[in-house]
Amino acid sequence: MGRLREVKCPAQNHTASWTCQDDCKYECMWVTVGLYLQEGHKVPQFHGKWPFFRFLCFQEPASAVASFLNGLASLVMLCRYRTSVPASSPMYPTCVAFAWVSLNAWFWSTVFHTRDTDVTEKMDYFCASTVILHSVYLCCVRTVGLQRPAVASAFRALLLLMLTAHVSYLSLVRFDYGYNLAANVAIGLVNAAWWLTWCLRNRQRLPHVHKCIVVVLLLQGLSLLELLDFPPLFWVLDAHAIWHVSTIPVHVLFFRIHCLTQKAESGPGLWTAHTPFSVASHQPLRGKPPAQPVPPSPYPLPSMRQTCWLYTLQSKAPGSSRSQSPSSWRFTSKKSVIVMSSKWAQALSSW
Repeated sequence: MGRLREVKCPAQNHTASWTCQDDCKYECMWVTVGLYLQEGHKVPQFHGKWPFFRFLCFQEPASAVASFLNGLASLVMLCRYRTSVPASSPMYPTCVAFAWVSLNAWFWSTVFHTRDTDVTEKMDYFCASTVILHSVYLCCVRTVGLQRPAVASAFRALLLLMLTAHVSYLSLVRFDYGYNLAANVAIGLVNAAWWLTWCLRNRQRLPHVHKCIVVVLLLQGLSLLELLDFPPLFWVLDAHAIWHVSTIPVHVLFFRIHCLTQKAESGPGLWTAHTPFSVASHQPLRGKPPAQPVPPSPYPLPSMRQTCWLYTLQSKAPGSSRSQSPSSWRFTSKKSVIVMSSKWAQALSSW
């Protein structure tokens, strides 16, 4: 008969709210895995999940780091989007709201993969469903809502009712993993089909639509990694973690496409009127907006000597004063007024 001995829990466990009972389950899990492997059996799953090597306070280190990097990519592209696209753009509010919804989802994904509890698991699942539904709403606004705002408002109310019913069922009735997966896959397929249809219809009008097709196909193809079910490599990297890592560059492509398509649709007037835009770097220019072009004068512009000569003649005219401002100068000839106005406009625009 073995003897019981007291074991102190590691200090970092208290930081992540790991209790001694949780630590005991973690140690027993690895003992069970070792026994399975010694007998030649496959690696078992515990409560439907693979065993992961815990690093510091991270229960699933690779997935937690990948979720954090996805959130960081969303934040960086949100900042670039807000500095590149004017707030008066029709898609600006919807795209910014989608970025914040994505940031919230990746935050809870990081928390869930750091510490798996009932609360963090539900928040991760619910926020992921919110991102999928908001992506459908973004597609609706992009394809229909700009021309028919009432349709977009009604569709938004429908999506909110669907999200409320989905969360209520999983929270109050039964937390069904199969139903949650089927619902998200169905909505994701509708979203992908909608985006692809819009891209194919606008491939001639918008030059950057082919990039949108690539993003949609990438998201659908990468989601197939969830169907791969294999024990984690080095007890850290599984199919779910690989999926999270692969979606990091998709955020960059997604927001770049929206920046380019909105710039192509709005035209140069909307962009230069609010935010000067550099075509070479796709970044807003700092400082003053570019000056408006000066209409050509019907008379040839005089040289600087002629301009000074006209001013000298006017200053020597009877009743004139050198202290008068340029706006109060009075010229005896209409031609002189046009010549001086054109000269000053050219000088100010070049300055």
